Amino acid sequence: MPGTPRVGIIPVTPFQQNCTLIWDAATKVGAVVDPGGDLDRIEAAIAEQGVSVEKILLTHGHIDHAGGAAELRERLGVPIEGPHEADRYLLDSLPETGANYGIDGARAVVPDRWLDEGDAVTVGPLAFDILHAPGHSPGSVVFVSRDARFALVGDVVFKGSVGRTDLPGGNHDQLIRAIREKVLPLGDDLAFIPGHGPTGTLGEERVSNPFLQG
Repeated sequence: MPGTPRVGIIPVTPFQQNCTLIWDAATKVGAVVDPGGDLDRIEAAIAEQGVSVEKILLTHGHIDHAGGAAELRERLGVPIEGPHEADRYLLDSLPETGANYGIDGARAVVPDRWLDEGDAVTVGPLAFDILHAPGHSPGSVVFVSRDARFALVGDVVFKGSVGRTDLPGGNHDQLIRAIREKVLPLGDDLAFIPGHGPTGTLGEERVSNPFLQG
């Protein structure tokens, strides 16, 4: 039987990144998605909900999403899964990036498992399919729960916008192609949690997102 997901969003870092705590309602087994920083706040949310975190998931390697992953792995004693290995260079350079943006404590990190198109990730009884969706970063991945009809999309797509592509490794045409060919076909009813800002549905974005028209 598929589990019943519960989700809590914890805005972290000066970029107000949507670190997401996801867990199964019955077993309370969960994962932390994109712990960019503010680890005390993340751990407080874990304790408040009584979640037993079994892994950390990364959608991509940018500082606001991955800057706290190495330390949180040590604090919780759990593995990291994701992103795609094409983001290795971003994860290697997190200390320098953190210094440039005034984010203290960012550490380089190598995940315990790189993810690729077609892989599957489990969080307790919850199951996610992996899409490799490059463009915002070369190794961005999307976690798709087909059972619960929602996805964790990182900075691939936002409500009314798409990920920026002016950072090193970004490619706008590649990003739009990934959204149109991989993400939107998941279905109009699919809800998504982006890396910043409010949640949405793919149907709303297909119809009204200005970057996805024409």
